[in-house]
Amino acid sequence: MLFIPAERVRRQSFNILRAWGQSEAHANITADILTETDLRGIDSHGLSMLPVYFEQLATKLNMTPNIRVVRETQVSALIDADSGLGHVPGHMGMTMAIDKAKSIGVGIVTVRNSAHYGAAGFYTDMAARAGLIGISTTSSRGLAMVPTFGAEPVFGTNPISVAAPAKRNAPFNLDMATTTVAVGKLKLKWLNDKPLPVGWALDEDGKPLTDARRAFELKNITPLGGTRELGSHKGYGLAAVVNLLAATLSGAAFQPLRLRREDPKGPDNIGHFFLAFDPKLFRDEGEFEHDMDEMLDYLRTVTPVDPQQPVLAPGDPEYQQKVERAANGIPVPEKLDELVRKVCHESKADYVLTVG
Repeated sequence: MLFIPAERVRRQSFNILRAWGQSEAHANITADILTETDLRGIDSHGLSMLPVYFEQLATKLNMTPNIRVVRETQVSALIDADSGLGHVPGHMGMTMAIDKAKSIGVGIVTVRNSAHYGAAGFYTDMAARAGLIGISTTSSRGLAMVPTFGAEPVFGTNPISVAAPAKRNAPFNLDMATTTVAVGKLKLKWLNDKPLPVGWALDEDGKPLTDARRAFELKNITPLGGTRELGSHKGYGLAAVVNLLAATLSGAAFQPLRLRREDPKGPDNIGHFFLAFDPKLFRDEGEFEHDMDEMLDYLRTVTPVDPQQPVLAPGDPEYQQKVERAANGIPVPEKLDELVRKVCHESKADYVLTVG
């Protein structure tokens, strides 16, 4: 395992994005989001995504998109991302939602014709840091979730994130896939030569699969809950809600139908959803944040089963990881370093991850 300073990871991402033709401004935003994601310990959505994006360059991604607002009201907006990577339109979408919420109390923005936007929690954190409650969801490009009682996948990991400000504490931030795990977690297990826990993924016959590489290739993941007896129908239902908000509302694709009706190798037309609203719509100044502090403090004082593992509040693992990784570097598996070197070579981008 290599431990790389965050600024070098950021520089490597920036170099690759620029070599692919992304503008300097867009590459700065995208590299910032990828690196912040790695700093928070969400390794499946940071640097490790670049080899995935590289495979999509020829037919799926537009690296010089004309991102534009196609519909707007005082409270809402619809953005067309022109098949570009989702980080820039995602940042633009939540920024617009925040601005509208600061002006009139609430802002709702959707994005269509987009691609993977990274970790949903990055965008909700933007809202929370602005003193607002933030919600973000996104549809997914691939089919991964096998629905309860189903034999084939119909949704992606369809994540949802909710964040809220506190006063003394870091913001509350829930960021979760509606599958048992994100597809990227399969990739990380493979990169680190580790088997999968039983219940994460299924083989072609619907049987549990623990081979990480094969699971990453098949991408048949269970809904949150794993089995019907453990509540997988709830994860499946949440995934449908995410698709409703992020894809159906924005006019983005419902992937099973897109793959039947259009060229599967073409742009994925992913949709995103961003909501920001001001707690002061309901509470006097500071009351909401005070109560959030009380709730967060109490959650952390719940008697743990194991004294060595205290109860955490949503967002705690990511904030703890950021402190550690800012000091000690971002862990990069050697397999990932090899993939980044290959991407740099084929993209004619400067490799700086471990040199320079």
